[in-house]
Amino acid sequence: MTVLRIVYASAIELRTDEAYYWTWSKEAALSFLDHPPGIAWLIRFGTAIFGDTALGVRFGGIVAMLVTQLLLADIVRRLTHDVRAVVAAVLMPEAALYYGLLMAKVAPDVALVPFAVAMMWSLVRLAQSGDGRWWLAAGLFAGLSLLSKFTAIMFAPAVAAFLLVPDWRWRWLRSPYPYLAVLIAIAVFSPVLIWNAQHDWASFRFQGVRATANYGISLRTVGDFIGLQFGLVGFVVLPVVLLGLVMTAWRGYRRREPVAILLSTAVLVPFAYFFFKSLTLRVGDTWPMFMWPVGFAAAAVNLAMMPKDGCSARLIRSSIFWMKTALVSGIVFVVIVFLYYVAAPWNLLGKMDPVGAEAGYEQVVARAQAALDETGATWIATTDYRTYAMMRWLFRGRVPVVEINERGRFQDFRDPGMDRIKGQAGIYVGRQPDDHSPLWEQIPATHTPLGQVERRWRGVLIDTYTIDKLTGWTPELSPPKDSPLFQWRVLAGEFEKRAHA
Repeated sequence: MTVLRIVYASAIELRTDEAYYWTWSKEAALSFLDHPPGIAWLIRFGTAIFGDTALGVRFGGIVAMLVTQLLLADIVRRLTHDVRAVVAAVLMPEAALYYGLLMAKVAPDVALVPFAVAMMWSLVRLAQSGDGRWWLAAGLFAGLSLLSKFTAIMFAPAVAAFLLVPDWRWRWLRSPYPYLAVLIAIAVFSPVLIWNAQHDWASFRFQGVRATANYGISLRTVGDFIGLQFGLVGFVVLPVVLLGLVMTAWRGYRRREPVAILLSTAVLVPFAYFFFKSLTLRVGDTWPMFMWPVGFAAAAVNLAMMPKDGCSARLIRSSIFWMKTALVSGIVFVVIVFLYYVAAPWNLLGKMDPVGAEAGYEQVVARAQAALDETGATWIATTDYRTYAMMRWLFRGRVPVVEINERGRFQDFRDPGMDRIKGQAGIYVGRQPDDHSPLWEQIPATHTPLGQVERRWRGVLIDTYTIDKLTGWTPELSPPKDSPLFQWRVLAGEFEKRAHA
C-alpha cells in the first residue's frame, strides 16, 4: 500500500491547493493567512530529497502515514497486548480512502495527523507509567499539532476530560507537569503567535469568520458531510469505528478509565461539532481528517476489550466479522480508486471529479507561454490563488507570477521579480467569469484580448480561461489593508455571507 501511494504521488499532477502550499515552502514567512506553517515545512522536507517534483511535494505525507501507523500500533499494543487488535489498528487507515490513498495528497491535515497521534501516544504512556514527564512530550506534540493546523485545538476537551474525570485529577492538578506542558505547547506554537501579532491577528480572525459563519439550516450540507465521511473513512469502516467509540466512551466514563476517556472524547466531540456545523455550513472534506486515526485505535482496543467486558460470544463474533469485512472491503475500494486515477481512461464524475476538476493546467500554461512569446511580455498576472499557484508550479520560476488581488494571502512573501515586471507588459490568465470582475475598475491597466484556452480532463471541459495582454501598469505587492486588492476579510467570508443574505 505504501508503494501504491508512492506511485499515486508520482503519477498524478498536483492539485491547486497542493501547489499553493508548495509556494509557501519557498518562502521564509513565520506563518501564513490560511494556515500555520507546518505543511510548508513538510513539503520542504520532501523537496529537499526529491526536488520540485510531484513526489517531492507529497513525500512528507507518505512518511506521515507510516509514522501514524507505527504510533497506532504501539498504542494498541500497550493497551491490549493482542496481535489481532494491533493488525486491525494498522490496517484500518489503509482501508480508509482518507489515509490509504489521500495521505499522498498534501494538506495541513496531513502534517497534523502524526503529531496529533503522537500526543495521544504520549498520554497513553503517561497513563501506563504514571511518570509526569510524559506531559512534557504531550505538550511538545500538541504545539507541533497546532503548528500544523488550528483544528488541533479540538482535542482540548479530550485532554481536559483525561485530566479531570479520573480519580487521579488532584494529583495532576497539584503537579507542575500539566502546566509546563501548556507552556511548551505555546512556545512551539509561538511562530504563529508572532506572525499574527505583526499582522493584525489576521489568520485568527480569518479562521474565526469561517468558524462562526452561518448560512441557515441546509439538509444538503448535512448530507454532504455524512456522505463524505462514509466515502473517505469507509462505508463499513465508519460504522465499525463509531460503534467502537461509543462502547469505549461507555466503558471509560462508567469506570473512569483515563485512556478510554481520552480516545473516545478525542473523536466524538469533534464529530459532534462538525455534524452541528454541517447543519448550516459545508464542512470541508479534510477538516475531520485529524480525528479518525484516534478512532481507529479506539475501535481496535475495543475489539480486544469486549471479552474482558463480558460481552456475549455472538456479539464478539459479529464484531470480528464486521472488522474483517471493513478491512477487506475498504482496501479493495482504495485500490479501485487508485486504478481509476492512475490507469483508467474514463471520467465517470464529469466536473464533479475531485482530481479532474483541478487537472489540465498544462494546457493553460502552454497557451500562456505562447502568449508570452508572441507579445514579448515578461510576467503573468492572475486574480485567484488557484491559478496563481498552478502558474508558479508549472513555470518553476522561469516567469514572475503575481496574484494582483487577495494580497492578504501573500504577506511576508519574497519579491516575485519586480525588476522583470516594472515597465514591462504582462499576460493576464483568468478563469471565466473572473476576467469580468468589478475589481478591474480599480486597476488602470490596458487590456488587449489575446484569446481563450480550455482546461479539459479526459475529454470533459472543466473551465475556460481568458488570456489578455496588460500594459501601462505595475501591480502593487503591498496595497493598503482597506484596499480591494488586499481584502483578507473578503477571503474570510464576510462578503460571501452578505451576498448569501
